[in-house]
Amino acid sequence: MRLLLCFLLLLATTLPARAEVAGEMAAALREQGLTGAVWALVTPEGVATGAAGLADAGTGAAMRPDHRVQMGSVTKTVLATGVLRLVTLGHLSLDQPLADILPTVAIDNPWAATHPLRLRHLLDHTSGLDDARLWQVFSRRPVADTPLMQGIARDGQALRLRWPPGQRFSYSNTGYTLLGMVVEAVTGERYEAWLDRAFLTPLGMRDSTFGFVTQTGPGADPRLAMGHFDDGSTQAAIPWFTRPAGQFTTSAADMARLAQFLMGDGMIDGVPFIASDLLRTMGRQTGTAAARAGLPIGYALGLQIRDRHGVVGLCHSGNIVGYRAMLCLYPDQGKAFFISVNADSETASYPALDAILIRALSLPPVTPLPTAADPERAKWQGIYTPLPNRFDQFAYLDGLTATVMVMAVPDGLLLTNMQRPDRMLLPLGNGLFRQQDRTIASHVFMEDADGVSFSDGGQSYQRVPAWRFWLGWLSVGAGLLGLGWLLLIGLWRLVLGPRSLGGMVSISALLALMLPAPFLIWGQSFLALGDATVGSVLLAVVTGLLPIALLATLFLDRRRTGLLPWLDRLASLATLQWLTVLAVAGLLPFRLWG
Repeated sequence: MRLLLCFLLLLATTLPARAEVAGEMAAALREQGLTGAVWALVTPEGVATGAAGLADAGTGAAMRPDHRVQMGSVTKTVLATGVLRLVTLGHLSLDQPLADILPTVAIDNPWAATHPLRLRHLLDHTSGLDDARLWQVFSRRPVADTPLMQGIARDGQALRLRWPPGQRFSYSNTGYTLLGMVVEAVTGERYEAWLDRAFLTPLGMRDSTFGFVTQTGPGADPRLAMGHFDDGSTQAAIPWFTRPAGQFTTSAADMARLAQFLMGDGMIDGVPFIASDLLRTMGRQTGTAAARAGLPIGYALGLQIRDRHGVVGLCHSGNIVGYRAMLCLYPDQGKAFFISVNADSETASYPALDAILIRALSLPPVTPLPTAADPERAKWQGIYTPLPNRFDQFAYLDGLTATVMVMAVPDGLLLTNMQRPDRMLLPLGNGLFRQQDRTIASHVFMEDADGVSFSDGGQSYQRVPAWRFWLGWLSVGAGLLGLGWLLLIGLWRLVLGPRSLGGMVSISALLALMLPAPFLIWGQSFLALGDATVGSVLLAVVTGLLPIALLATLFLDRRRTGLLPWLDRLASLATLQWLTVLAVAGLLPFRLWG
């Protein structure tokens, strides 16, 4: 009887808390315009799962705690842990060169003699590899069993390293796709089959699979919640070229089991499954230049130290078409949470959902590190560009829009950037700074043989001469002014005259730039953006013809005199210089599938 009363008392104190979380989550989903969510809360006392919103906006079906979901890049945490199982078995070593495991994969590594690409670098995103190209992510070509090698490179091209391996963090889906190939090379099986059988099953994750699962067609899973876009439209799961980096179907309860294991001693039923020292290393980066300079946040073996909402945990976020997810572990307290939202929105605040679960866990807040006087902070002023940047295909654009201006102000350093809100950094000493809304060091500034750089744990930036940055924008400005002039004066002449052969060539080429729009916007799904479709081929053709048309205009109208013809020539030259820059950067012709 006493045991029953204790159970009822525990139930009475637990259920209202669960109901309160569900109520808060439902309100947050409505406020953020999101469809539905499932989550799990892990504490030393046990696991609580919950759900709110809709599993399918098309049918109005409510989300249930046992619905299966997808989680995008949180897959990397699971895959990395599976690789650590192979390391524990002795089939792999973290410091093993990739060339020894995948000798047929061509790697262009200029630093191979001193910095070979190792397994650890793929797990830590410190390989120097590009993240992915549009064709690897936005394509309708892959099927569920497309060989992984087809998603790595095309036409036998080597994978190019842009920085010495191990030195700087640069997120790479390509790197984790290579890890899927590593599993296949070592086990002799498809990575999905081996991981499902030899890794997920022993963990008791029977609702989870690395295999392809979707909501429609033959073999559809009625328990898999439907994905959604901003407008509430539905999107079923589709196959990916880079599937080891983001294809995983699971449930909230299964992710709670994984979280409990990751915070444990690596044993299953008293038998070692993964070496405990490997588990303790996850999320704790020590090898990069930023880590050696004292930055505590970083990525290692599939997890990243994350300082948010006044607490510090080991986390991984993820998004895939139709879903956003987050897994966070707080090992010191034996607590964790997982959430998957079946809506991929560009405007919603997903951290607001994380905050609800963090409050529900009653985690002790971290006292922010005190600031320290830093009279030398002005030495870090300057203009910094991402190096290496995440998407090599758009390195030129990142050099313009992702560049950070660092200015010394009375309280510390002010970081301004076109892509993010301004950030205030408070000095901690020795080149370390804490972002104003964080509790531990979030940035480190360094000076070495390569010059001055800084890292925020998720991206490295190199200081560049100011003239180079402003010259780049001057080139863009001149090019846009030239294009604007040629378009306006061309339309004016087209309507009112007088016309010239060269002018007709240039205005025709400019108007042709609009031809791909209907095909790209209305004629195809954005999920095929990286494929060679009618729209993308047209885009490549018209952007490739534009400089040829402008050169032809200069030649055909070379004998025209007067102010307007000279302004036309100046505009053509201004446009051509920018098009030349774009061509050198690999953005002209603009070939989405390349």
